[in-house]
Order: sequence, then structure tokens, then C-alpha cells
Amino acid sequence: MSSLTLSKEEEKRLKGLGFLNNKGTDNFSARILTVNGKVTAAQHRAMADAAETFGNGILTFTTRQTVEVQGIPYEKLEEFQEFVENAGMAIGGTGAKVRPVVSCKGTTCQYGLLDSFAISEEIHKRFYEGYHDVKLPHKFKIAVGGCPNNCVKPNLNDLGIIGQRIPHFKAELCKGCKKCSVEAVCPMGAAKVSDKKLHTDENVCIHCGRCVGNCRFDSITDGTYGFKIFVGGRWGKKISHGRALSKVFTTKDEAMDVIEKAILLFRERGLTGERFAVMIDRIGFETVEEALLRDDSLLERKEEILSREL
Repeated sequence: MSSLTLSKEEEKRLKGLGFLNNKGTDNFSARILTVNGKVTAAQHRAMADAAETFGNGILTFTTRQTVEVQGIPYEKLEEFQEFVENAGMAIGGTGAKVRPVVSCKGTTCQYGLLDSFAISEEIHKRFYEGYHDVKLPHKFKIAVGGCPNNCVKPNLNDLGIIGQRIPHFKAELCKGCKKCSVEAVCPMGAAKVSDKKLHTDENVCIHCGRCVGNCRFDSITDGTYGFKIFVGGRWGKKISHGRALSKVFTTKDEAMDVIEKAILLFRERGLTGERFAVMIDRIGFETVEEALLRDDSLLERKEEILSREL
């Protein structure tokens, strides 16, 4: 049974720092941030030392790729925080703000179509750290997936990125083979030979890039890498599947600007307590897509939007 009595203000302050009360006890779990799930061997050792010195010796891993040290007494919280920060790490990741970014291992995975580590680190620095003091109507979660395998479920986040490779098909080189090697390798059945020529159903193709380099007659030897962006996803008690913007972005700068526009739009038009998915349903996906794809005034009005009271 817990005997610790804290004011609501103190509970809120601790939660904002990343300290979560352990049910039925006077102790807390501390949420240590990682950058897209990566920590160094030295940081691993520091977390283990912190768990043994201040907690109960147990480390747990959250679905958002943070690490929690359990069983820390209230009177040791400040000392724990100082220890972790001296080891080059930070605690936090809670509140109505941009949350730490989640990433798959697309940088090293054989299916990865983008450098998910580098991109998610840039997003972390620009939007988690850069927007750390910006209050939003609700939490805002971002996930980066290296390919359409969707291992980190980008379309179930407020904003998700999925790596793309759009094949360059040279129809004049296609022989319409009865046993087409491209058709055989397509996991979605989007590529099929008909009328002695390969055809791809763009409504079915997920731009996974598996077809590139698989034609015996070199009709698909290359493809354009890009970023598909989903908005309005969430999971939990209420689930929303994010919808993809109609454009595949072929430069990182374009994708980063869309992320910033989405955050600014959420802050400007979201109501306190509602998730991004709810806001999108309320004002309409078409309105949101128009703002994200074509309304540069969001970036131009950034300081004004951020200075407003919520």
C-alpha cells in the first residue's frame, strides 16, 4: 500500500519530468529517452548502474522505445535525474507535446528504403527537442518506417513516414514474358502481364521496390526513393488508421516541412484535449491535406502560431 501523499501539482510536475508512480507503492519508474531506440554500450551500463543504485535493479522497455527504471523512491528522484544527465541522457517524453520519435531499423534492414536512423534523429532534434516547450492540444506521436512492411506502424501514429521506392518502368524493353519475374516477385500482386506487356495497378502498388532489378530484360533497373506520409493515426482505447497524403515526397526537406506544418496546424486549429485524428475528422481530411501540401503560410506564421495561448 502507498503511504506517500503528493499534491496534484507535484504529481503533474513529476509526470512532466518522466517520473511515473508505481501502482500501490511509494516508488516511481523513470522514463529514460533514447533517440529512435538507440543507446550506446556506455549508456546501457549507466542505465544498469542507475537501476541498481536508485531502483530495484529492473529495466523495462516501452512501446515508444524508451527505457524505464523501476522502483525509485521519491527522495531519490532528483539524485537519479542528476546521475542520468551526467551520463549524457535525459528523462521525459510525456505531456501534451511532440513525443520522442519511434523508428524502425531501416538503416540496416535489408528491406529499408531510407536511412531511418538519420531521419528520425533529425526529426527528434528539430521537433522533439526544438518544440519541447511548445504546448499542443494533446500529445503528438511520430514514427518513421523504412519500408511498407510497417514494422513500427507509422499509420497508427499522429504522423507517420514510410520509405518508398517508385519503380522506373521502361515499357519498350518489356517482352511480356509468360513467366514474368517482376510479376512473380511483387508481394501485392500489383504487377501483372496482360496483352503481352507488364502493367502495374497504382491503386495496389505500395512502392516497396521489390520489382527493381528483377526484370531479365532490364525494364525496371531503378526507382525513385521517397517518403509517404500518413496523418491522423492513433491506437489505444480508440483506434484511427492514418490516411496517406496524395503526394509521395522525393526530398527530405519537403517531408520535414510537412511535419512542421502538421504540428503548427494542430496547434492552431486543434481543441484542447483532442487528438490530431479527432481534429482531422472535425475539420475534414481535404482541408488538412490542402494545408499540408499547399499552404506555406503555416510556416510563415510560425512565430505567431507558437506565441498564441492555448
